[in-house]
Amino acid sequence: MGGCYTKGIMPNLKDLKVKLFADGAELDVISRMAENPLIQGFTTNPTLMRKAGVRDYRAFAGYVLKVVTNRPVSFEVFSDDFEEMEQQALEIASWGENVFVKIPVMNTKGASSCPLIKRLSSAGVQVNVTAIMTVEQVAEVVSNLSNLTRSFVSVFAGRIADTGRDPVPIMAAAVALLQPNPQTELIWASPRELLNVFQADAVGCHVITATNDIMVKLDLVDKDLNTFSLETVHMFWQDAQKAGYKIEISQPTAVSGSATV
Repeated sequence: MGGCYTKGIMPNLKDLKVKLFADGAELDVISRMAENPLIQGFTTNPTLMRKAGVRDYRAFAGYVLKVVTNRPVSFEVFSDDFEEMEQQALEIASWGENVFVKIPVMNTKGASSCPLIKRLSSAGVQVNVTAIMTVEQVAEVVSNLSNLTRSFVSVFAGRIADTGRDPVPIMAAAVALLQPNPQTELIWASPRELLNVFQADAVGCHVITATNDIMVKLDLVDKDLNTFSLETVHMFWQDAQKAGYKIEISQPTAVSGSATV
């Protein structure tokens, strides 16, 4: 297993073995994260890029690769046709030695991407297989990855948790499946809260991606809970004052006690 997380006890950030990757497409955030030594890689996807207003894919990638020169960066293909997907993957891979190409585990018709993943990985293309949610998918993907080429396997633990399932056993099983291939690293993708960082570390996950709204919470690690409680009370009180809330109190009446016999 990775870290020393147990219920109610948080390890120090510097003791974490899991690597933190920043997930997003806002260029100012990426630039700022690139200056943070805690961030060891970057990932993005078409949904995040569209949300950030990215219009020119190649220009966006070029900017990111000027800022991030010595850490892994993952860019995703966007075709639904496997032949075109392969062409896009080869082009994206040519953009830099630190580039990983994100390949969805299947296309929109539900057809497995594993034959393409095998061709790319065997050809030396560093892939990041994404949108994985089951142990069976992990097993199939891993069996198609080359032992000679670096790769990532992204399991969307946060989305698994959204269904009411505990993702930890699934991630633990995925860690075991990856052990025979030291060139492949497991990513805990789509985390929902800072606690997931420590869960990923404890289960032996190699990487966890996190968006900026989770990264900013790193300063809260090991914060005194009584202090946090008081700060929360202050927040509620201050917001009520700023909003100017008032309750007109009518004639006070005594609270009835228990009846006497």
